[in-house]
Amino acid sequence: MMLKKWEDLPIEMQTEEVRKYYDILKKKQCSLFFKRVFDIFVSAFLLILLSPVFLILAIAIKIDSRGPVFYRQVRVTQYNQKFRIFKFRSMVNDADRGSQVTVNGDARVTRVGKFVRKCRLDEISQLIDVFRGKMTFVGTRPEVTKYTECYTDEMMATLLLPAGITSIASIYYKDEAELLDGAENTDKVYLEEILPQKMRYNLYSIEHFGFWKDIATMFKTVFAILGKKYPDVLAEEKEKEKANG
Repeated sequence: MMLKKWEDLPIEMQTEEVRKYYDILKKKQCSLFFKRVFDIFVSAFLLILLSPVFLILAIAIKIDSRGPVFYRQVRVTQYNQKFRIFKFRSMVNDADRGSQVTVNGDARVTRVGKFVRKCRLDEISQLIDVFRGKMTFVGTRPEVTKYTECYTDEMMATLLLPAGITSIASIYYKDEAELLDGAENTDKVYLEEILPQKMRYNLYSIEHFGFWKDIATMFKTVFAILGKKYPDVLAEEKEKEKANG
């Protein structure tokens, strides 16, 4: 996973705001290399290990509702490139004709989908995308184009790396659907309130990028799903700045 030369980046990413993060990552080519090697070998191993689970989920989804096993929505990944993500379908077919975000009690979620989403099993099929190089284990979650088109210049820096299955933003916003409950316009609330906050964590992760930090984030994700709470890293960072200032 080597960074492109600055002049080869998409023109919309060649800004001063992105340059700051590009220079940080450019100094960490060794970590980027091992990150990609890890992605290939671990995703291949898990795809083989979890193949029985894939089969069971596929059968359950087909029995429960009409439609394909996988949800192949177009998302955005490294260098602002589009790709079709692999997710086990947890909603009725053509559910994305409505809002692009999901709230608790969403009528579009199927019976099997409720279980799949609760256990985060819809995400495991993204191992296919990790193996293909379209995604990575730890990185900014892949957004749909209607949201990336609203990115600020600084937010575009998150597209220097492939989209990820998890991130520290995913840990702090694992109950995102609850935050959107009761909102009259979920898309507006997501764009104006939730997305900017998540991006603060994503940009922080790039500033402090490291291979072993990615491994730590993966373990934290597992523990977070099991109920463990983690202190806010941005709040801790502010406290350190105050102490040193």
